[in-house]
Amino acid sequence: MAYEDLSKKIIAGVGGKDNVVSVVHCTTRLRFKLKDEKKAHDDELKNTDGIVTVVKSAGQYQVVIGNEVADVYDTLIKVGGFSDGGQVADDYVDKSNMSIADKFIDIVSGIFTPFLGALASAGMIKGLVAACASLGILSKTSGAYQILYAIGDSIFYFLPIMIAVNAAKKFKVELFTAMGIAAAMLYPAIVAISSSKTTLMTIFKGTFLQSDVHTTFFGIPVIMMNYSSTVIPIILAVWFAGYVQKWVKSWVPAVVRTFLVPFFTLLIVVPITFIVIGPVATWLGDLLAAVTNGAYNLSPILAAILMGAFWQVFVIFGVHWGFVAVFFANLAAYGFDKLLVLSSAASFAQIGVVLAILLQTKNEKTKGLAFPAFLSGIFGVTEPAIYGVTLPRKKPFIISCIASALATIIIALGNVKLYMMGGMGIFLYPAAINPKTGIDKSFYFLIAATIVAFILGFVLQMLFGKDAVDAQDQEHIANDVQVAANEAKEIKKNAAVVKPSVDYNKPTTLVSPLNGELIPLSEVKDEVFSTKAMGDGAAIRPSEGVLRAPANGHVVLVFPTGHAIGMHTDDGAEVLMHIGMDTVNLNGKGFETLVKKDQVVKAGDPLVKFDIEAIKKAGYDVTTPIVITNTKNYHKVSLAKQGLVHVGDNVLDLD
Repeated sequence: MAYEDLSKKIIAGVGGKDNVVSVVHCTTRLRFKLKDEKKAHDDELKNTDGIVTVVKSAGQYQVVIGNEVADVYDTLIKVGGFSDGGQVADDYVDKSNMSIADKFIDIVSGIFTPFLGALASAGMIKGLVAACASLGILSKTSGAYQILYAIGDSIFYFLPIMIAVNAAKKFKVELFTAMGIAAAMLYPAIVAISSSKTTLMTIFKGTFLQSDVHTTFFGIPVIMMNYSSTVIPIILAVWFAGYVQKWVKSWVPAVVRTFLVPFFTLLIVVPITFIVIGPVATWLGDLLAAVTNGAYNLSPILAAILMGAFWQVFVIFGVHWGFVAVFFANLAAYGFDKLLVLSSAASFAQIGVVLAILLQTKNEKTKGLAFPAFLSGIFGVTEPAIYGVTLPRKKPFIISCIASALATIIIALGNVKLYMMGGMGIFLYPAAINPKTGIDKSFYFLIAATIVAFILGFVLQMLFGKDAVDAQDQEHIANDVQVAANEAKEIKKNAAVVKPSVDYNKPTTLVSPLNGELIPLSEVKDEVFSTKAMGDGAAIRPSEGVLRAPANGHVVLVFPTGHAIGMHTDDGAEVLMHIGMDTVNLNGKGFETLVKKDQVVKAGDPLVKFDIEAIKKAGYDVTTPIVITNTKNYHKVSLAKQGLVHVGDNVLDLD
């Protein structure tokens, strides 16, 4: 792809550089935060080659690129001249336009997105090491096992520190202060207290909040929890730190703020975290885990069907991040999660449908989109498949949701669990391996479910979705034929006053209106012209941007966009000259009309000037059909020659 040209189009499409607050990128999307989304040109961006689609979610204007997004992003920040190399903080929130749900999703996605790759990789390593131990490849007492397991487990154990880094950016807290709060929560002596056998008292006895107190803080009971691998406590602690830090800054002299602001912030926040925030957050997490698992246990099959059917819809609207929060709550409470795994069949159902479309379509552009979308979908990156292939065609997307829902039932029947955060697609498998017992039968249920999802998606699309594959192309062709028919009708209407009364017109010859290469009309890459639905004729690939009259006559039709001219010759031929394919979309850019309707012209007189390079740069073919719209008034229309022609050369014989 021409990244520089694409970047310029994207910047213009989002309303220009001045409309951009920030831009970052994830696996497949450029994520803009714009001052005014109304200034963005959605349709123009969606129709740009190299862009899959545009999505608006959680206060972000997302331009979906696909697998090459990183390269496009690097070029975009250079072309746009964005400050800080384009790596701006992803923390802009439009409070006036975002709902509470959007704000929650923005916070969760902003915290987890930056290190999700490392988190998924750690989960895969942890799962694969557990599998090796289960299969007897590695001994749990070996140094190799312990080192490799530490690589995978350490990121999860110290998860609060990683979360603190991104939470600090979201809540405007000094980075190392936030990390200090998390480090205190994971300090070995503190962790040891939570498992101490010495109990000073028990509070909330007889309730679900019953807790043992192992230590005090100046006489205040401290319910010491184990905060390793937890999420909610550190997020709330850093959020609270944001307010404390702001308050401390308001009265600490500027000359000593560098060390006194973190000093007082840590002294206030850490004890309150241990005494109040930590326990309350842990109980909230346990409650969230209990509620979601209770709902799941009420009807695992129904939960599977709903998650399988609607997961891709959740992804489209960005609300899937809510399930990530639930996942970590379950992981902290039980050591596993049974809800997020219900999404795993969706990507396989999606690529099954895409593979079927790849075999069904006759459109080369669709094939060009479907093949890389299929490959990336294997590894769980389904945005190119969703936005570029199935969703625009509607029925294939619905089929993928149905296939996913049916296959997900197998996951529920197998009581499949995720024991860590993994990737998607085939990279999810290691996360379903129990780190304590290794591979069990539930793992095979997951494998079976993903295979069934793929096969169901493929078969259902082959049986029921074929009519939707190239439907857009057929609709486009039908619209073009209608436009062309209207053009021809308009020519006939304006030429009717001089139409000869005989059944057949007298033979005549048209000369070339362009310098270029003359080709048969059948070779034009547009079925409206190549099928001769409008009439017989020829086409020219121009080498010079001036369209001239092919015979003596008068102009009967001048399109406002300048892309087409209709003539009635003195010999009775009705001629439509259409500069380029789909160039009506340029709205006159690159065209200069030199004549008016009813103007008398002679062969060779200039009719339209057009900028060949500008039209090509905009992505349009400049091949120019010359169509005899009253072909039925002639016995035969044939090419006088082929190959290179010059203005004035005989090109069409009308007999």
